[in-house]
Amino acid sequence: MKQESGYRLKVEGLSYAYGHADAVRDVSLKVKAGQFVGLIGPNGSGKSTVLKNIYRALQPKAGSIRLDGEDLFRMSYRKSARRMAVVGQENQVPFDFRVEEIVAMGRSPYKRFFDRDTAQDTALVHKALADMGLAEMAKRSYRELSGGEKQRVLIARALAQQSDLLVLDEPTNHLDIRCQLRIFDFIRSLDATVLAAIHDLNLAALYCDYLFVLKKGRVVLEGTPEEVLTPHNIQEVYGVNSTVEVHPATGRLNIVFLPAGHEKRKEKLP
Repeated sequence: MKQESGYRLKVEGLSYAYGHADAVRDVSLKVKAGQFVGLIGPNGSGKSTVLKNIYRALQPKAGSIRLDGEDLFRMSYRKSARRMAVVGQENQVPFDFRVEEIVAMGRSPYKRFFDRDTAQDTALVHKALADMGLAEMAKRSYRELSGGEKQRVLIARALAQQSDLLVLDEPTNHLDIRCQLRIFDFIRSLDATVLAAIHDLNLAALYCDYLFVLKKGRVVLEGTPEEVLTPHNIQEVYGVNSTVEVHPATGRLNIVFLPAGHEKRKEKLP
């Protein structure tokens, strides 16, 4: 089916409640083909809940989600997995697998139950491991890895899936700065559409084309990083003071957060 006006993903009026408490209410967002879109907001604002509804870990109580113009909830899981790969926050696996076995699970949407891995499957798994710097860990037990290493394995699994829409829930959680930049650089270099929940506003400013801001379960702002990430908006959404400037080395916004009482501290300096 033809994509609707170039949108890979279109969410309209999404609402979800945990019990009687609304977690997200009337959330609408659109992701154009080839865009890197960030979902930002304070802790508890509903970012993960929105993404879990998009990748069908949760069932919304209201609203619609369309993937390439089709109703996502009428689509088979196999079909949607060929179009959309997911990296969630949870990195626990109930059984003990080798790293390469976890990554090979990304090939399952293309297989029937008893199909064996092909040479192409093996090549894609090895490439994904190499791209994430995990080639030497292929035979290691997943359970023996650090939290950051596990996160890279799950990103490699999504890469092996060969879907050109990536839904990422804080994909660089647990990773050091070097790994964060390496992974975002790599994701940015892909010919893919990306929707990512991002905790770090400077990473969002550096890599995203467009941002949706959640607060208390609602979208309160949207626009380019330059439109969204202003000192006024950061104060309104996060309750902190900041300075925002274009960094000369990157040409992208750089945000400096100011601690409470910083003006009084400056006055005391000799």
